Amino acid sequence: MSRYLLSRLLRALLTLFLVLSFAFIILRLSGDPAMLILSPDAPPEAIEAFRRSWGLDASLWEQYLGFFMNLVQGNFGHSMRDRSPAMDLVLQHIPATLAITLPAFVLKLAIGIPAGVMAALHRNSLIDRAVMSLSIAGHTIPSFVLGLLLVLIFAVTLGWLPSGGSTSWRHAILPIATLSLGGAAVLARFTRSAMLEVIGQPYIRAASAKGLVWRQVIRRHALPNAAIPTITIVGFMVGSLIAGAVVVESVFSWPGVGRLLVTAVANRDLAVVQSLLLLVAATMIASNFIVDLLYGWIDPRLTRGNATKAGA
Repeated sequence: MSRYLLSRLLRALLTLFLVLSFAFIILRLSGDPAMLILSPDAPPEAIEAFRRSWGLDASLWEQYLGFFMNLVQGNFGHSMRDRSPAMDLVLQHIPATLAITLPAFVLKLAIGIPAGVMAALHRNSLIDRAVMSLSIAGHTIPSFVLGLLLVLIFAVTLGWLPSGGSTSWRHAILPIATLSLGGAAVLARFTRSAMLEVIGQPYIRAASAKGLVWRQVIRRHALPNAAIPTITIVGFMVGSLIAGAVVVESVFSWPGVGRLLVTAVANRDLAVVQSLLLLVAATMIASNFIVDLLYGWIDPRLTRGNATKAGA
C-alpha cells in the first residue's frame, strides 16, 4: 500500500510541475504584458522600466528558474495591475466560486447517480429513454448556451430570477442550475453504463440464484462494483469545479475565480494567471489522488497488483 501511495504522489507532483512549466512558457510567449498595461504608445523608456521592474528583461530561462524558486519559498508574485499579492487576490474570489460550485456539485450527485441507476434498472423502458434523452441534451448543450437559455426563460420571460450579479441568494440559482444540469447528465450516462455492465456479470446472477431479493442484490453487489467507474467521473468533476466556473461566471457576472481568470488572461497579469492555474491544477491533481486512494480502498487487488509489479 505504501508503494502504491508513493507512486501516486510522485505522479501527482510530476503532473503539477509539467502543468506549471507549460503555463509559464505559454504565458511568456503569448504577448508582452508591458504593451497591454502601458499601451503600445508608451515611451520606450517607460516600457523598458516596466519590464525591468517585473523581471521581464531577463532571459526566459532565468525567469523560469526564478519562478520556481519563488514558488518553493511561498512567493506567488504580485498583480501587475494593482501590485497586490497574486495569491491573496485569488483567495478573495474563492468563496464566491464555492458558493455556486459546491451546491452545483451536490445537485450533480443527487440527480445524476439516482437517474443513472433508475435508467439501468428499467432498461429500454420509457424511464430509460427519457433519462437518456435528457442526459444527451444536457451533455451536448454548451454551458454558456444553457446559461443564456435559462436567463431567457426565468429572467426575461418569466421574470422570476435576476439575470446576473451576486447581491442575494436569488442571483446564485441560475449559475448553480447551469453548472449542475450538464454534470448531472454526464454522471447519469456513466452510472447507467456502469450499472448495466455489472448487472450482466455472472456473480449477479449467482446472487439472485441464492435467493436474495433483487433489491438486496443491487444494494450489496451491483452498486459497490459499479462505484469505481462512477468515482472516476465524480473525481474529475471535483477537480474541474473551478475550471468549469469560468464560462458560467462570465455569463452571469459572478465575481469568482473563473471571471478573475478571464480578466487576468486578457490583461496578461502573469502572476495572477499562474496562481489561478496552480490552484486549478492542484485541485484536479488532489481529486485524482483521492480517487486513486478510493480505488485501493474499494478494490484492494489494485494496490496488491501495483506492489507485485514494483517488487518484480
